This record gives sequence, C-alpha cells and structure tokens, in this order.
Amino acid sequence: MRKTLIALLLAATLPTLAMAMPEGGPRHERGFGGHMFKELNLTQEQRHEIGKLMREQMKSRHDITQRYLDKLPAAERKAMQEELKAAETKNRDAIRAQLKPEQQKAFDDLQKKMEERRAERAEFEAWKAEKDKKAQ
Repeated sequence: MRKTLIALLLAATLPTLAMAMPEGGPRHERGFGGHMFKELNLTQEQRHEIGKLMREQMKSRHDITQRYLDKLPAAERKAMQEELKAAETKNRDAIRAQLKPEQQKAFDDLQKKMEERRAERAEFEAWKAEKDKKAQ
C-alpha cells in the first residue's frame, strides 16, 4: 500500500514539475505531448484552452491523491515525504551534474526562484485558510 501511494504521489507531482519549466523550455517541444500538439498547428486560443484543461487534470489528480494520502497515519506520511524529498534531491543533483558551469548557475537560480514561489504560495494558502476561518 505504501509503495502504491508513493507511486501515486510521484505520478501526481511529475506533471507539475513539467509545467513549471520556463517558457521556451523543453516542455514546449517534447514533454507532456508537446510534440503532438506542435504538429497540430494549434491557435493561441487552442493552446490556452488545452493548457487550462491540462492544469485542471493535474489539480484533479492532485486532489484525488491527497484524499488517499490524508488517510495514511502521520508517521507513514512523514516517511513518504522524506523519501520523496530525498529522491527529488538525488534527481536534481544528477541533472545538475550533467550541466556546464554556466548552466549550473542558471539551474541554481531557477531552483531558488521555484523555492521562493513555493514559499509565497504556502504563505498565500495560509492566509486564505485563515481568512476562510474568520468568514465562517
């Protein structure tokens, strides 16, 4: 059961990481079915709508995964989070090792920006939750 939940969480996380790629990054050419969409010669409006649908799908997958994760005991959730974080760090280090020094600096800057965005998002979510509590 634990391995299944880890796989579910990882499967839900990967699309998010793919969508977090900067504009003009690999995702526009290869990842996430981009090569298929590129051959379809989509209009700007079609790309926007398909992007919206894909984001909705990712959110839905995340919500479903979260419902099952919430049923896990706290100790198993914590162990899973630590294991996922270790795997993410290992993968990030392996990617970084493939880069040239100037690419490594850019990669580090992107990682820092992503962390800042995550912190801002967490702060916003905490504010939103507090606001919702007060409204009730």
